[in-house]
Amino acid sequence: MAQDTRKDLTGQTALVTGGARRIGAALVRALHDAGANVAIHCRRSRDEAEALAAELERRRPDSATVITGDLREPETCRRVVTAAGAAWDGLHVVVNNASTFYPTPVGEIDSTAFDDLLGANLRAPTFVSQAAASLLGAAGGCIVNIVDIHGMRPLDGHPVYCAAKAGLIMLTRSLARELAPNVHTNAIAPGSILWPESVGGSDPAMQQAVIDATPLGRQGEPADIAAALLYLVRDAPFVNGQVLAVDGGRGI
Repeated sequence: MAQDTRKDLTGQTALVTGGARRIGAALVRALHDAGANVAIHCRRSRDEAEALAAELERRRPDSATVITGDLREPETCRRVVTAAGAAWDGLHVVVNNASTFYPTPVGEIDSTAFDDLLGANLRAPTFVSQAAASLLGAAGGCIVNIVDIHGMRPLDGHPVYCAAKAGLIMLTRSLARELAPNVHTNAIAPGSILWPESVGGSDPAMQQAVIDATPLGRQGEPADIAAALLYLVRDAPFVNGQVLAVDGGRGI
């Protein structure tokens, strides 16, 4: 009989950065449904984070907490990780989901946008992961970074964002070596899941062009990313340093 290697997440602690809304909220709900206690990080979406935590607390008391802060600051990363680890005495899962996305066409890139996009998409996951390494190592835990197919396949008009996500892919692979064997580190690269909230995200022509470029012929759903997260966190103990594309085949 094959051995069941699925990890039981009951009572474990998961920190999800940018977990108040959109894909982040779906990841929080999936981990909570699997039995984990969840630390929901947010920067500006405090009301949404509190509402989500209250929803989860009604389902299972003492199972959700909200932690705020700007993760572009290394000291904030340490504070957020420490608070998550103290909430239920340990830290088992870190999901680096918080992200900033907007265009920076060549000729219009300035230092403010560069620092913001690199800060949110690469600097923050670096310092969160570093701060969490010892807690995760003690627990035999894992890191999952939410990257982007455009970290491997450039998106016109977004060179800085793409470079930041490419850096996060390499950080994932580097941490997979640096933190093994006690911590395994992987990434999920979403394709089109939710339309961007930035300018142009609601353009029907743009949306149809993306769908036409996707072999499965449709947009994905946050549940698709949540399923991939549970696979990497719970069902795949021998997977390390990998990037799982959840993109309907768009990256082919």
